Amino acid sequence: MAWWKAWSEAKGKSVTGALNFDPVPDAQTLYKAMKGFGTDEQAIIDVLTKRTNMQRQQIAISFKGQFGKDLIESLKSELSGDFERLIVALMYSPFKYDAKELHDAMKGVGTSEDVIIEILASRTKAQIKEIIKAYKEEYGSDLEEDIKSDTSGYFEQILVCLLQGERDNEYFYVDIALARQDAETLHAAGEKIKGTDEVQFITILCKRSATHLLKVFEEYQKLAGKSIEDSIKSETHGSLEDAMLAIVKCTRNVHRYFAERLYHALKGAGTHDGTLIRVIVSRSEVDLNLIKAEFKHIAGKTLSSMILDDTSGDYKTALLNLCGSD
Repeated sequence: MAWWKAWSEAKGKSVTGALNFDPVPDAQTLYKAMKGFGTDEQAIIDVLTKRTNMQRQQIAISFKGQFGKDLIESLKSELSGDFERLIVALMYSPFKYDAKELHDAMKGVGTSEDVIIEILASRTKAQIKEIIKAYKEEYGSDLEEDIKSDTSGYFEQILVCLLQGERDNEYFYVDIALARQDAETLHAAGEKIKGTDEVQFITILCKRSATHLLKVFEEYQKLAGKSIEDSIKSETHGSLEDAMLAIVKCTRNVHRYFAERLYHALKGAGTHDGTLIRVIVSRSEVDLNLIKAEFKHIAGKTLSSMILDDTSGDYKTALLNLCGSD
């Protein structure tokens, strides 16, 4: 399943929200949960993990109107650790949340390249435009300029190219002659020469539609006798390799891509909580049920069972609520 199809899958949502929704009593429940000594974490979980993002935004407006307080700031002052991080993430609108994650990935010393790759490789053209807008509104700076100042070389080039959002123009008609030509160009830019012409790889991977790229990958396999993934692994390295592979994975099957991200976040010692929170929050109203099915294929166990083993307390309860039943 090509990556751009994911956004029309109604059955993919693990969070569907409350029927007969009324933000006023929800805001009151949250206020009571945080008022006085101690916090009723379960009440916060019951409200915020069982509402859609749009409903949460209305609760925040009602909370401010009734109690004169900002809901995000109130939650931050009452909660802590990964549980706080998860609950606060739920309160951001999707584009503001992506903008925040990109900003956090670049601020301070070092850059979390994997976060930038994940977001830019998996979002549609329309979504990227909204993220750029939200980033400017929230941080007063230009996302492209910030990426340029934080990265360099071919890695910078591929990210800037992804920001243009050209590759999801949905042409269902595939020009087979052009797909073969692209496959030949990629082959000539990598396997056939000493060294690699990275610019050709970047241009084709970032500027062609998903349907077209699937045909290119097929033709490349025939021509080179190996998959495009294998060639990328042998021709590139580091963050550039990661970015190229993410584009290919998202093109082939975006649900599997996110399932792999979750699996690597949970397996082994320790948990990559940032990835776990971001993927579950950002996909819960998009395609998390489809991601869960792919996760089971990869891990041989359910996402819920790995969350049960790897997390604890209110954080675990909230994550499991967002994941829904297996």
